[in-house]
Amino acid sequence: MLKHLSVLGFAVLFGLNTINAQNYSTHHVKKGETVEALAKQYYVTPSQIYALNPDAKKELKPNTVLIIPISKSTKPEIVETKELVGFKPHRVKKRETLYSLTKEYEVTEEEIKKHNKFLYANPLRKGDKLQIPVYKITKKEKENDAVTTYIVQPKEGKWRVAYKFGITLQEFEELNPNIGDSLQVGQQVYVPNIEKVERKTIDDQYSYYTVLPAEGFYRLKIKLGLDQEALETLNPGLKESGLKVGMVLKVPYSAALSGEPENGLSSTDLTRKITDFSTKHIAVMLPFRLNRVDYDSVADTKRSIKKDPYLNASLDFHSGVLMAIDSLKKLGISLKVDVYDTKHEISEVSRIINNNDFDNVDAVIGPLTSNTFEKAATELRRTNTPIISPIGTNLRLYDNVFQSRPSDNLLKSKIINYVKADSTAKNIVVVSDAKHTAIANELKREFTYARLVYSRKDKDGNDAGYVTTSDIQSVLKPGKNYVFLETQNEGLASNVTVLLNSMHQTEAPKNGIKPIEIVLVTTNFNSAFEGDEVSNEQLSNLHFHYATAAKSYNEIDKNTFVRSYETKYGITPNKRAVKGFDLTMDVVLRLVSSENLYASVNQSPLTEYVENKFAYNKELVGGYYNNAVYVVKYDDLNIVVVE
Repeated sequence: MLKHLSVLGFAVLFGLNTINAQNYSTHHVKKGETVEALAKQYYVTPSQIYALNPDAKKELKPNTVLIIPISKSTKPEIVETKELVGFKPHRVKKRETLYSLTKEYEVTEEEIKKHNKFLYANPLRKGDKLQIPVYKITKKEKENDAVTTYIVQPKEGKWRVAYKFGITLQEFEELNPNIGDSLQVGQQVYVPNIEKVERKTIDDQYSYYTVLPAEGFYRLKIKLGLDQEALETLNPGLKESGLKVGMVLKVPYSAALSGEPENGLSSTDLTRKITDFSTKHIAVMLPFRLNRVDYDSVADTKRSIKKDPYLNASLDFHSGVLMAIDSLKKLGISLKVDVYDTKHEISEVSRIINNNDFDNVDAVIGPLTSNTFEKAATELRRTNTPIISPIGTNLRLYDNVFQSRPSDNLLKSKIINYVKADSTAKNIVVVSDAKHTAIANELKREFTYARLVYSRKDKDGNDAGYVTTSDIQSVLKPGKNYVFLETQNEGLASNVTVLLNSMHQTEAPKNGIKPIEIVLVTTNFNSAFEGDEVSNEQLSNLHFHYATAAKSYNEIDKNTFVRSYETKYGITPNKRAVKGFDLTMDVVLRLVSSENLYASVNQSPLTEYVENKFAYNKELVGGYYNNAVYVVKYDDLNIVVVE
């Protein structure tokens, strides 16, 4: 028994030493003490004590040991007051001095002289009769509590005040229980009484994120793209305190998080913010590969265009660029535009940049392909010239790079979070083929209660590309069912949509049970869902949802761009032409409404055009990526935006 006790004692001692090393102390609970009283005694909040001592929420037992965080609050000073209550006579003896009398009677030399004024002019002599003052001494703490009042400044919401004083939103609300939903300028609130030099400042070059319940470093990495080390670097003290619900974290600038962390964004119409009418110089790099075109005849030229996918894509994109230039000129914007044929060759990109003056180019759009774009971005880093990729994803984000196409991971996260946000969702089903097992397992981690269905195998063990009625029926439930379909196999997509349509109910059965409502979703919209085997009518019946970088413009509305394009080219614009228009409009309008493209990221967080929207986030170290995507759904044979 003694051995066990000694081991336990060692463990406790070791633990307490570790705690003390991390700026914590301990308190032995006495009978009658409360957490609220201890919080005031140690200049912390009750939440800080509960965070380290969860059992204290149930009961605070005497003789238990609490872990107490060492507060940064200003500790009170001890103030001593003296009250004169009388005098004591004293006859000076041989060898006595004023100094020895101060020690004997615990008074100062000045206090003795004050009541024996002859000592100001004469030295102390043997036989002198003195009146020694007698004081009543009272010691008490100087008024300086753990909390103090603070006046809310303009643009300050709860999270800003909480961040400034190093507490969580929950702790701020505990200090101010009747605060209401929002703060008003000039409002008086309670905050920790810390020194002004310890208060944090809000840096508008960064964004701020409020930690949600059950969010750890893993979830934050998925959501914010920052690992634990990066978060701890940006937030000194996080390593010691750990993540806490309601904690406000400083993160690299993100358009989606700008302003109040909990607020969404509305798009900015940059045509109303034009302030700079000086000539802007942009360059466009596209792989036309005109050196490969056969010009012997019109038929040969047309044949060359049809055969070359790079030339085809470049012409479509360039047609949109030309439409944008027209529109910008009508707004009074002066432009110089250089268009270069990269020939889809890295060496040609180098030649173009080295043989032309890019020092005064405000922005470069393109090249289209990843290897040529990488070369151009590297070369243009020397002059810090911003370069925008029209279609690339997962690029190396140098500090001058803007990735305008949202990443596949962002699209996936968007649709997952959309489903999570639906409080009416009762059942999650994931149907996938063998090639998409990884995403099926990831969805299972996101929705722990999800049911998995894999496509059947043939006799050789290969994926057969279908599921059966019983496979689906066994996992559906009355009420709302979200069914994730993860495949690039058109046959499986057709098979699953047919089965789901046969089971989807719009009216409740006569037995009174809720109808089986099915909503089809996918994290990766691809050609399998657009093939001839898949019925758009069935997708509409299932309200098929997915995340996309670009919505489809409504042909019925016939916006100005579409009408102008049809008039000029005699056809409706495809997605590449629309992207050329949207991207050129955005780049130039950002240049004429901000100091430069980099500054526009903060000054114009979200912009939106015909099919595309742009909300650039900055990497912790590096360039910018577009964080703006749509969630759309099939509805009555149309594709409409739902978020």
